[in-house]
Formats: sequence, structure tokens, C-alpha cells
Amino acid sequence: MAGLLKQALQRIQAEVDSGFDALLPVPSDARARLTEAMRYAVIGGGKRIRPLLLTATAELHGVDREMAVRTSLALEAIHVYSLIHDDLPCMDDDDLRHGKPTVHKVFDDATAVLAGDALHAFAFEILGDPALTGDPFTRAELTLCLATASGLQGMAGGQMMDIVAETTAFDLPTVTKLQQLKTGALLGAAVEMGAILGRLPPEGRTHLRAYARDIGLAFQIADDLLDHEGDEAAAGKALRKDAAAGKQTFLSLLGPDRARSQARMLVDQAIAHLGQYGAEADLLRELARFIVERDR
Repeated sequence: MAGLLKQALQRIQAEVDSGFDALLPVPSDARARLTEAMRYAVIGGGKRIRPLLLTATAELHGVDREMAVRTSLALEAIHVYSLIHDDLPCMDDDDLRHGKPTVHKVFDDATAVLAGDALHAFAFEILGDPALTGDPFTRAELTLCLATASGLQGMAGGQMMDIVAETTAFDLPTVTKLQQLKTGALLGAAVEMGAILGRLPPEGRTHLRAYARDIGLAFQIADDLLDHEGDEAAAGKALRKDAAAGKQTFLSLLGPDRARSQARMLVDQAIAHLGQYGAEADLLRELARFIVERDR
């Protein structure tokens, strides 16, 4: 990992943890267990790639750092809620996440469901709060962007397709759509929300959307390769579950060599979309490369 990216990841990880710690104090009443479950899920875990994408894009366009980090908390709250629910027995039934027991294992299924629900609501509390920005139009656009990326037209729709994939053979275009929704939508939202904070008009975000689309697909191909070839201890979660469930993936449809080549091509394409920027976009370029080079 290049030095610029390593420092940026360490910085955003500390900022996200600190932000959640400040915004989620444990109440002295019967809600304490729910808050503890939320804090367990959001503090001290994950690479924080989505917050880094958002803050790096925002910084590229002169956005105040504190505002960008606060916005990234909303995005990460949605991501973490989805992981809590994905890990439940009714979904993927996983015991480990980020190298530690999953929320429903430490607490219980009902508390895990509520923790996910509460984080979902918390994300939009953050975006609706004038403490984020006094501009109601920016808050509204951020809210619409994250809501769209989270629901039927994004992550939740992709997750439904993923469940159906256990009993239905999907071709490559269908798997691509599945992953663009399930994984790509929130990665795309990270870049889009950074651009919204930077007040780029929608027609001025085309290159950033193309960058996000390509790294989203590259990210999932890299995930498929890690699931097939990776080490569970390094990954901090169970691997090789897709193959066991009989799901079609980029790897099963393309084969390892072609999938790896496709991921590299997508990263090169993503970096090319940043051609109008100079060295100020180097962090986004390094992040694109990291997506296919990571080991977890």
C-alpha cells in the first residue's frame, strides 16, 4: 500500500471512530443495550473505503473536512447496518465480521435487527441535521442520493438478487447488474456525495460517476477472487460461501485469470476518468489500485 493511501486510511479510520463515539453516547436507560450494539458494529472495524472515497472526492473540490467526515458517517452507518443484517441467520448466517464475532452472536438476533434499523435511521438523522450544513438543498440532495443507493434501486435490490442467485443461474450481465446494485451503489454514492458537497452540478459529475462505476465492479471482482483464494484469518470472515451456495459470480463465469485481467482493466479505466485532474487526485488513483491489490 502506497504511503499516501496508508496515511489517508489511518486518518479516516480514526475520524470515523471518533465521530461515531461522539454521536452515539450510551444512554442511562433501557436503550443502553441497543446503543452498545450499534457502537460495537460501527467503532473499530472495517477499512472505511466508502468514507475515504467520499472525503477524498470532497477534498478534491475544496469541501470543509469536518463536513465531509460527518457526511461520511451517514454513508458508513448505512453500510454497517447492511452488514449487521447480512450476517443474521435469516440471511448469510455469519459468525465473524472484521475478525470479531458478529453483532447477533455478541448480543442476540432481535438486538442485531434493531441495531441495523437504528443505524439506518441514524444515517438520515445526520444528513437532515442543520449541524451538517445550513444549506437545506445540499442536505436534501445528499439524502436522496443515499436513500436511492440504499433501497430498491441500490443495495437492498442487489441483496434480493443475491438471494435469488442461490436458486437461479445468472448470466454475466445479470451478475454485473446484481453487483452494481449490491456493492457498487454505495461506492458510487460515496463519490456522488463528495461531489454534491463540492457543489458540482449533475452534468459536471459524469467523469466521477464513471470512475465510481469502474471501481465498484473492480471491487467486487477482487472480492470474488479473495473469496476463492484468500485466507480467512486475514479476511476476518468466512470465505468460499458463494461457491458452496452455488451462486454464479464473476469468478465462476470468467475464471480466475480473466477475472483478474478484467479487474485490472477496470482500474486502469477508472484512473483514466480522472485525467482532468493533476496530483490532487492521486489519492483516488491509489485507492483504485488498492481495490484490486488488497488481501482482505
